[in-house]
Amino acid sequence: MNRLDNSPQTPESAGISLYELNNRVRQVLCGGMSGEYWVQAELSDVRSNATGHCYLEFIQKDPRSNNLIAKARGTIWANVFRLLKPYFERETGQAFVSGIKVLMKVTVEFHELYGYSLTVIDIDPSYTLGDMARRRREILMQLEEEGVLTLNKELELPMLAQRIAVISSATAAGYGDFCNQLQGNPYGFAFHTRLFPAIMQGERVEESVIAALDAINAERDCWDAVVIIRGGGATSDLSGFDTYMLAANCAQFPLPIITGIGHERDDTVIDSVAHTRVKTPTAAAEFLINHLRETADRLEEYSNAVAYYVDRRMELEHTRLERLAAKLPSIVGMIGLRETHRLSVMEQRLHTALANRLTHEQHRLDLLSQQVRSASPEHLLKRGYSITLKDGKAVTDPAQVQQGDELTVRVWKGEISVVSKVKASKFPRLSGD
Repeated sequence: MNRLDNSPQTPESAGISLYELNNRVRQVLCGGMSGEYWVQAELSDVRSNATGHCYLEFIQKDPRSNNLIAKARGTIWANVFRLLKPYFERETGQAFVSGIKVLMKVTVEFHELYGYSLTVIDIDPSYTLGDMARRRREILMQLEEEGVLTLNKELELPMLAQRIAVISSATAAGYGDFCNQLQGNPYGFAFHTRLFPAIMQGERVEESVIAALDAINAERDCWDAVVIIRGGGATSDLSGFDTYMLAANCAQFPLPIITGIGHERDDTVIDSVAHTRVKTPTAAAEFLINHLRETADRLEEYSNAVAYYVDRRMELEHTRLERLAAKLPSIVGMIGLRETHRLSVMEQRLHTALANRLTHEQHRLDLLSQQVRSASPEHLLKRGYSITLKDGKAVTDPAQVQQGDELTVRVWKGEISVVSKVKASKFPRLSGD
C-alpha cells in the first residue's frame, strides 16, 4: 500500500484515522493547488437555499459517447452569488440553470467532512455566449440541411391579415398590451384574436409552445397568422426558444409566424426561422396594423386608379357618342334612301311575281273550266247522246227495266216518253261501265 511518509510502522501503530488521512489530503491540495483556476464545465444540479448560497455540480461529458468523464461539487457563497448570477444573466440572456456550459474561476477546496469541492469566485459570460451561439448555429445549419430553414419566411402574409392566433401566457402583460394596441388602432381596423395559452419561460417552453402550435394547426383555415409574444419576463428565460424541435415546428408551420418575445440583444432560433421578427408584443401589434394600413392604402390607390380610368373611359365614350350623334342624320338619310330603293325594287319584283302568278293560275283555271264543260251532261247531250230515266233515275243496266215500264229519254232539246220492251243486249259489257 502507498504511504504518506516513509517512517516504519509496527502493527500496533499501523494505520491512521480517516480524519487524519483527509487532513493530510487537504494539506497536500492546499499546498500544491493554492491558486485560482479557470475551469470549463457544464452545470448540473444547480440549487440555492434560504441563506443565498448556491450549490451545484460541475460535470464533463465525452463528446463522442456523451458519458460522464468527470464530476466535482461546487459552491458559490451568497456574497458572490448575489453579484455573479444577475451579471451572468444580464450579459448572456441565459438563466443560470443546469445544462449550460460555463467558464468559471475557482479555488480547489478539500474538507475533512465534506470532501473535494470547487469554490466559485468569478465567471466569464463570453464563454457561455459563445457556446449558446454555437448551439444556435448548429440548429440553424441542421434546419438548412433539411431544407426547412426558410419555409415560413417564404409564406405570403395575407393582405387582410385580421384573424390572429396568439401564443402567450394568459397573465403576461405583453399579451394585454398586444390586444389593446390592436383594438385601439387609430384606423378603426377590426382584428379577431384568440389566445392559445403557453408557458413562456422555464423548462416547459418547448413542449408548451409546440402544443399551442398543434392546436392552431388543427384549425388553420380559421387564421391568417400566428403571433408568439412574451412580455414582462427576464431575458434570462429565453433559452427555451433556442431548441431544435421548437425551431423545426415554427419553420415548417403552414401559417406565417410573427415573433415578439421582448428582447433586443440577439435573435433566438425561432426568431431566425419565423416569417417576421419584431422586438416586443406592442411592436407585433404595430406590424399587423401597419400591414393592414398598407393594404388599405394599396386598395385606395387601386380604387382611385379604377375611378380615374372609368372617368377617362366615360369621357372617351362621350366624345365618341357625340361624333356618332353628329353623323347620325346623314347616316339615317343614307339608310332611308337605301331602304326606300330596296323597297321599290322589292315592290316591282312583287308586282311582277304576282302578275306572273295570276297569269299562270288563270291559264290553269281555263284548262280546268274547259275540262269541266267537256264532261258536263249538257255537252254530251248536245253531241247526240241521251239519258234514259226511270222514276227520275238514270238507267245504266237493262236489268233495271221490266217489260212495260214507262221510261223517259232525255235528249239535248227535250224528253221522250216510251214504254220499255226489254231485249237482250247485243253488245258485251265493258269493264268499268
